[in-house]
Amino acid sequence: MAASSHPQVSELLAEARRAFRAEFGVEPQLAVSAPGRVNLIGEHTDYNQGLVLPMVLVISLGACWPQTVGPDATCRRGYPGLQPRVTPTAGGHTLAPWCSLASEWVQCIIQHYPAAPLPGFNVVVVSSVPLGGGLSSSASLEVATYTFLQQLCPDSGTIAARAQVCQQAEHSFAGVPCGIMDQLIALMGQKGHALLIDCRSLETTLVPLSDPRLAVLITNSNVHHALGSSEYPLRRRQCEEVAQALGKESLREVKLEELDAGKELVSKEGFRRARHVVGEIRRTAQAADALSRGDYRAFGRLMVESHQSLRDDFEVSCPELDQLVEAALSVPGVYGSRMTGGGFGGCTVTLLEAAAASRTMQHIQ
Repeated sequence: MAASSHPQVSELLAEARRAFRAEFGVEPQLAVSAPGRVNLIGEHTDYNQGLVLPMVLVISLGACWPQTVGPDATCRRGYPGLQPRVTPTAGGHTLAPWCSLASEWVQCIIQHYPAAPLPGFNVVVVSSVPLGGGLSSSASLEVATYTFLQQLCPDSGTIAARAQVCQQAEHSFAGVPCGIMDQLIALMGQKGHALLIDCRSLETTLVPLSDPRLAVLITNSNVHHALGSSEYPLRRRQCEEVAQALGKESLREVKLEELDAGKELVSKEGFRRARHVVGEIRRTAQAADALSRGDYRAFGRLMVESHQSLRDDFEVSCPELDQLVEAALSVPGVYGSRMTGGGFGGCTVTLLEAAAASRTMQHIQ
């Protein structure tokens, strides 16, 4: 178990080791981590087979899994600070979760893991990715679980297949009919780059994001979303209904001109939802090109357009997110700002000059 050179990862690792010793009375043998993510642009396009442009949160690796393997061991995991509860899982393992929903994600991945046999094990989890903040704490946990199981019983699947197993946990247990963006970026993201993902072909392209003059600021509204509620599945269903009405497999195949021409075939609300998705796919392609050229002003304009579309057409923003975006945009040196994640709360992401980061944070506070 090697210590990380990154201070926050080292702190997480130390916390996990302390918790493991306190829980099980022995030293752990292994630690595995997976990152959270922030989506720079391309919201609600992944389940429409569109384009997305996320980056990993290198500063906030999501989960450390020290473990001891043995024939009589149990599977236990926990988030510090929340109340534990015992839940049975597949294979005779036992989870002692501090977050019952997270334990179900873990359980689902254990059940769908393609290699066998899995031995018994003891596990403690620590995480620095905010829960319900739109930074994909769930995918971080899922990918960390999968990576941990690989150490016990190696699999032979592709990266895409691993991502699909993790995605299934969201669908089956969390009730969130999400696309595959969060799992792919957690598996494939690299420091100093954003990752352009084509959610139809699963092709990926690294886009450099390492200019020292540039900063990415993430601001938590502290409004916790619940994407398993009726609104997220409703948005997906509305998008699918519009695509079907236009004779397309998905909104990825629809052009703005076609949507306008078929306006009478869909509801007014469905039209607005589709207008966001079709426009967002185009904005994401333009944003990836702008970022690769170092045109940060163009990228920022596209971020603002994205937020306005999410607010007005897709209706997944909230007053707190809108206020955070407005506050950031009023500071000189800020290129653009938008809500990130599924919406109904969570975080904003802001692209700005590194020299403007301190005054922007002070202004928002």
